Amino acid sequence: MADERIEVQRTIATDPATIFALLSDPKGHVAIDSSGMLMSSTGEPAKAVGDSFVVHMDREALNDYPDLGRYDVTVSITKYEQDREIAWTILGALNLGHVYGYTLEPVEGGTLVTSYYDWSAIDPKYRDAGIFPVISELALRATLGILARNVAPGPVTASG
Repeated sequence: MADERIEVQRTIATDPATIFALLSDPKGHVAIDSSGMLMSSTGEPAKAVGDSFVVHMDREALNDYPDLGRYDVTVSITKYEQDREIAWTILGALNLGHVYGYTLEPVEGGTLVTSYYDWSAIDPKYRDAGIFPVISELALRATLGILARNVAPGPVTASG
């Protein structure tokens, strides 16, 4: 359903392989996080569906659940197509069923990156609680900006 999925796009001036390498790496998740929740990670880069790694979180960054504080989640890869698409769900104390992902399409000047966040398969009790989306469209857009900063060659200059 359209109201249970957010998608944002940005063309990034580099090849899909460079972007995919960052997106499949636990350290890459932390490096491009715009929410401030991802503090560090443990594990190896994903290479297939079913791979996983741990991300150490701090929910105080959002200040929506102050009692949650610091905790760990497991990122479990649900889609993996080398240099084309990667998606994952979050496992932990609460297995909510929401999915984050990226698709990569080569275009003139780089790669069209689509970031998506889908909570259409969550348990009805979480849907009824009104806590979704956890991450906003603005946060997804900001993450694409941080991704571009981390992988695009050359300096970014202001025009004037």
